[in-house]
Amino acid sequence: MEKIFKLKEHGTTVKQEVIAGITTFLTMAYIIFVNPSILSLTGMDKGALITVTCLASAIGTGITAFWVNAPLAMAPGMGLNAFFTFTLVLGNGATWQEALGVVFISGIIFLGLTFSGLREKIIEAIPEALRLAVGAGIGLFIAFIGMQSMGLIVTNPATVVALGKFNTSVVLGLVGFAIMGFLEMRKVKGGILIGIVITTILGVVFGEVSLPKEIISSPPSIAPIALKLDIIGAIKPIFLGSIFSFMFVDLFDSLGTIMACAHEAEMIDEKGKIKNVSKILEADAMATVIGSLLGTSTTTTFVESASGIAVGGRTGLTALTTAILFVVALFFSPIIGIVPPFATAPALMLVGVYMFKNLLDIDFHNIEVAIPCFLIIIMMPLTYSISIGIAFGFISYILVCLFKGKPQEIKPIMWAIGFFSIVELMFK
Repeated sequence: MEKIFKLKEHGTTVKQEVIAGITTFLTMAYIIFVNPSILSLTGMDKGALITVTCLASAIGTGITAFWVNAPLAMAPGMGLNAFFTFTLVLGNGATWQEALGVVFISGIIFLGLTFSGLREKIIEAIPEALRLAVGAGIGLFIAFIGMQSMGLIVTNPATVVALGKFNTSVVLGLVGFAIMGFLEMRKVKGGILIGIVITTILGVVFGEVSLPKEIISSPPSIAPIALKLDIIGAIKPIFLGSIFSFMFVDLFDSLGTIMACAHEAEMIDEKGKIKNVSKILEADAMATVIGSLLGTSTTTTFVESASGIAVGGRTGLTALTTAILFVVALFFSPIIGIVPPFATAPALMLVGVYMFKNLLDIDFHNIEVAIPCFLIIIMMPLTYSISIGIAFGFISYILVCLFKGKPQEIKPIMWAIGFFSIVELMFK
């Protein structure tokens, strides 16, 4: 362990790292329930998705452990799985095989940008306010999806949406949300996971959920979805904007997580730069490519890694511990499979709350900033599309710069991004 992870150099021990890894797993294990719940709406096999979610998380986190030696965990990203399902497949009419092809292509491009050094130029070209707005918009969109999944919000021919009836599943979902909120306020590790488990148990008590015939079994086969991606079908003009959106969201989602965790994990060098940031992003891109081959949406660095770092995680041994626990979870698929939508929906709502906090760092008093940021945030839930929200925001940013007579503020790469955004809207 010392030779591989250099524990003494990082001022940590095996015990400290293992505890940190367990903590990280508990805080992000909800993805095992939520990711299959979202992606299965595309027609993908839910059992296979449970296995793939665990495998993609274990592999991505394992790459981080050995390639980067950092206490960061990876899994299919929230928001990105919603984009995959509700925008690309249900919205644009792509097959889930084509959608996996889009994820694969975006991962390859992301990997190429990382190795070429163009990544930094893209980061510099997009104003920080727009990046923050994307996170807040995705948070609002995810919360909206959660409310619909629970049945709290329903369709209405007169008003488009309306409040649903307070039946048993809706009430249990709201109780679950209250439990998760209470546990998170009390800073209980794994609050979201505990909330999902309690809500599912309540579902069993009230007859809304059937108990599994067994607790432990062999993992469901990944054959129904593994290596089923359609790369050729994904190379269509209509998907150009989606490829960019996947890459963009993954890039800034990962960077935001890395920046949030770097100081606490002592990953900052003498010059104030994040150590091995390129390697972390390379691992992120590799995990995305592997995940698409297995059969899941974009794999990204999880901000829940901060929970393990907070209790002392400093090296890849923390990540390795988390990866091993994802492998162990593979054998509990019967329990995972019975978790109902009204138990995972509150998790989506709470994750949305956390992502929506990005609003605090946006200067809405400045109308030049407010217009594009507002359009990004409001258009995502209203159009049921993350990529459309991003497109409206970036196009409006370019127009704002032109209207105020400062085209020089628009960097060359931003012009290219604006062009792809227009293409995205044209093919809707």
